[in-house]
This record gives sequence, structure tokens and C-alpha cells, in this order.
Amino acid sequence: MNFILWLILPLFLATLATGLRISFYLTRRQPLGETHNPGEFGLDFEEVAFATTDGVVLHGWWIPAPGSERAVIVMHGHGGSMDYDVFRAAYLRPAGFNVLLFDFRAHGRSQGRKASFGYLERRDVLGAVDFLEDRGMQQIGLLGFSYGGMIAILSAAICPEISAVIVDGPPARLRTAITGRGLELGIPRWLAPFLAWLTIALTSLRLGVNLFQYEPARWVGRIAPRPILFIHGDLDQYCPDFDELYTAALPPKEIWRLTDVGHTQAGEVYPEEHQRRIVEFLERWVV
Repeated sequence: MNFILWLILPLFLATLATGLRISFYLTRRQPLGETHNPGEFGLDFEEVAFATTDGVVLHGWWIPAPGSERAVIVMHGHGGSMDYDVFRAAYLRPAGFNVLLFDFRAHGRSQGRKASFGYLERRDVLGAVDFLEDRGMQQIGLLGFSYGGMIAILSAAICPEISAVIVDGPPARLRTAITGRGLELGIPRWLAPFLAWLTIALTSLRLGVNLFQYEPARWVGRIAPRPILFIHGDLDQYCPDFDELYTAALPPKEIWRLTDVGHTQAGEVYPEEHQRRIVEFLERWVV
């Protein structure tokens, strides 16, 4: 028996250490990488800062559409920043939408030391909505990609001021997204799901919140009766359980599903249709 314990104990400790390492990696502060600004696309803009509902200062860009009281908040992916999505304002602004982009907490230019995959970031979105209301915005839409899409779902569920939601590549559950990433990195298929579960459990202990309770599939049904548009590629390795997410959403809901693209690749493979579908949905519901 002692011999077996001596064999199992090192494996257990190694797995625990790996889960903790992944936890710190996923929640660590993400440095600013590639930089752009709206001026590169001929857009007038203002550098802005606003506080989240728990006092973290976020930095962003405000791109006004004079005469319009409609706004879209564009939300970036994990490890990114608003710089990667600023080109989207080049088609949203001409359609008559004011645009707000910002870096999530613990990303890029914004304050914050820990990311939380939605639990804390909901407060970022609530702060952004307060900012827009102070600017006189009457209708607000969310446009989120991957991590930003996950946060869009969690935020809209608790923020009635949001009129409509578009999500491109949001994971249904954090555990399946982490499992997918683990498989990409070569972690054995039999181990990856357990390691993902362990990572979330350890992160929950570190943050003092049960992150298993803050998965998009649990919250998406609370967005109704406000509409949501899902953009999904069937080759998305981070969302193999997308059907469960879509089923959990209540009408009105729409889907643009592609069989030949992966994670958030619809805009790369079909850029014109991607832009058209986004603008048409917003024009129909953010009015």
C-alpha cells in the first residue's frame, strides 16, 4: 500500500502544480501587444477612461457618430486589447453607431492585476454602460469575440440597459474551452478534461468565487426577451458544446453557423458577409 501511495503521490502533486500553473497563466495580467488607433482608419476619436462598478479604471476609445443615440461596445478576446478590434469601428461608425472600445481589466492599458473570465469583467461592462449613458446613449448593443463574447453573455444577463447582443466564438463553458486549449498543447485526451476542471477549481479558490456557476450556458437564457446573434464555426475547438449554448438561449435568437471555419474565423474568411450580418442585426434591434 505504501509503495502504491509513493507512486501516486508524485503524479497527484505534479497534476496539482500543473493546474495551479495554468490558473495563474490564465488570470495573470496581459501586457499590451500590437498597437493601433482609430485614426488609422480615418475615424475621429477620443481617448477615454472610466471606472468599473468596483473602482478599476479602464482605458478606451470613444468614436462618436454625431446625432446618434445608439452605441455599440466592442469587446476583445483574452490576452488581446481594443487595438485588435478597432478596425470594426470603420464599418459600425458609418452605419450610424457610436462605438466604445476598451481594454478589459488586467489587459493592455487598463488597471487590474487579475482576469476572471467573466465574473469580475461583468463590472467592466457595467462601467462601460454607465459611461455611455452619461454620454446620452439610449440604445446599447454588445459585440463580443471569444472571451469578450463570454463576458457579453454574462453581462447582458444582469444589465437590462443592453438592447441586443452579438457574440462570435463564445465558449459555452470555460472547462471545455480550457480542455480544447490543452488538447492543442498536446495534453492527452484522457487528462485534459480533468486538468481543465482542476484549473477552474483552483482559480475559484484563488478568486473566492465558484467560477463553475459563471459559465455562459448557465446565463444565456436570462438575456431574453432581448435578442442575441450567435456566430459560430463548426471547427471551433474551444466550443464543441455550442449546441448546448444555443439551445439554452431563449428567443429571439439568431445564428450564423459555418461548417468550414474555426474559432472567430468567420470575419477572416467571409469579411463582407460578417460585417453585413453584424450591421443588419444592430440596425434591426439597436434602434
